[in-house]
Amino acid sequence: MKPIIYQVFTRLYGNRNTARKENGTIEENGCGKMADFTPTVLKNLRELGVSHVWYTGIIRHATMTDYTRFGIPRQHPAVVKGRAGSPYAIADYYDVDPDLAQNVRKRMDEFQRLVARTHRAGLKVVIDFVPNHVAREYRSVAKPEGVRDFGEDDDTTQGFSPQNNFYYCPGQPFSPYLDLYHGELLPYEELPAKATGNDHFDNAPGRNDWYETVKLNYGVDYYAGRIGHFDPIPDTWNKMLDVLLFWAGKGVDAFRCDMVFMVPVEFWRWVIPQVKEKYPDLRFIGEIYDPWLYRDYIAAGFDWLYDKVGMYDTLRDIVCHRRRAADITQQWQAVDDIRQHMLYFLENHDEQRIACDFFAADGRKGVPALIVSAMLGTNPFMLYAGEEYGERGMDQEGFSGHDGRTTIFDYWSIDTLCRADAGELTADEQSLYELHKRILNISRTEPAVTEGQMFDLMYVNQHIGDRQYAFLRKEASSLQGRAGGEALLVVVNFADEPASIDVSIPSHAFDYLGLAEGEFAATDLLTDEKCVLPMKADVPIHVEIPPCNGRIYKI
Repeated sequence: MKPIIYQVFTRLYGNRNTARKENGTIEENGCGKMADFTPTVLKNLRELGVSHVWYTGIIRHATMTDYTRFGIPRQHPAVVKGRAGSPYAIADYYDVDPDLAQNVRKRMDEFQRLVARTHRAGLKVVIDFVPNHVAREYRSVAKPEGVRDFGEDDDTTQGFSPQNNFYYCPGQPFSPYLDLYHGELLPYEELPAKATGNDHFDNAPGRNDWYETVKLNYGVDYYAGRIGHFDPIPDTWNKMLDVLLFWAGKGVDAFRCDMVFMVPVEFWRWVIPQVKEKYPDLRFIGEIYDPWLYRDYIAAGFDWLYDKVGMYDTLRDIVCHRRRAADITQQWQAVDDIRQHMLYFLENHDEQRIACDFFAADGRKGVPALIVSAMLGTNPFMLYAGEEYGERGMDQEGFSGHDGRTTIFDYWSIDTLCRADAGELTADEQSLYELHKRILNISRTEPAVTEGQMFDLMYVNQHIGDRQYAFLRKEASSLQGRAGGEALLVVVNFADEPASIDVSIPSHAFDYLGLAEGEFAATDLLTDEKCVLPMKADVPIHVEIPPCNGRIYKI
């Protein structure tokens, strides 16, 4: 089955508090819980077409909320972004975020019950693994007996040592370009200063740096020109193997690995096979933005990689009328040898919402890109909670600001999710949800999509290449050079007005896919409309497509 990953920001997803006070506390704005993912909620996600739920922000991270009464160290607010804090500033690799628990003392038990509920619903569990950096005040209070903490045995007189967990600025205090008091009586102090997470190796990161994090040391000497010291195995490698095995042992099915290209590929070649030896069905998803590195990280064991700088950026530009629809072809061709490993998406926590004023200002304008992303290949597709309703992300939540993104730093609630739960969606929002549900289920259940082959039709249809895109899919069981079986003709319209176009199918497509020629009954899987299509080499097929929509003809 084709993987469909549904990303939820766990802290926000189930929160129905609509106070939405800018920079509000957890008491003022509320917080979603793991318990909000009830069997009914999970069943609805399954019916949407989802196969995996990515629970973003499970592992405990730095926050301004005080949980010291539960034995959890308090974080200095000067090195926390937003009241709630970033889920990528990990404060304890072995702990669950207390914000997400109904009973903080039982937070790991609640997580394991969430895993069990998700599995009973027929869904798989994805969580983040953040390998490159940790919170500035990282200290584990939940680590298993015998585990040494990160930095506990470091020689802080050395800027770099292969067996240190961090990089240091010996003798220099942490002196960033920001307020180190942040309303506290005493300033945040760090001596010697540690290197900052975004490869900032001095003691004075700026406001736009990842100043709330410190870089982890995998044996690469950045001070001497990125020289690797991997024999003996660096201490950080062994610590991270333990972390991965810990969460895999909790029933996690996949790790979404943050900024994997900032961690040496040698580590991944070493660690992934060891984890998969014990958990062979576990999947690794890599966030990566350098196409030149894709094949190295796949060879290291990654199952799926973000296709951001290729397919995502191209589709966004097409939706925004900055590129031609025909440019999709060169993007899939650039990674054709590894296409099954590429993870397509249109939204996630880093990117702006399709419906925000900075992108398309209307979620429906993303529908053609959704059809392409979900159906072009057998590779996985990911959507972000609220995308299916056209969530706009135009709130000014606090640290996040008015940026067209849903905050990852603040306590908040998501407007469309709240109204969907209350049965208060607009007709357009409900229609967009139904369209998502239909497209995702087609991509999950139609053999021509889940197992079949794709044939790009644009080289013989350049006349439509500005705002339309067309391709064929054929089920794998009917390939092998013989005619017959089911096929899909997919044509999408990125234009804001209806399209009336002719689409040709070359003779090579019939040979390559084993298509029979003739006139065949067809059904548009998006509308259930029936018609007869002339499936003949070089004979144009006339197609009428509504604006920002598509046709998926099953033949």
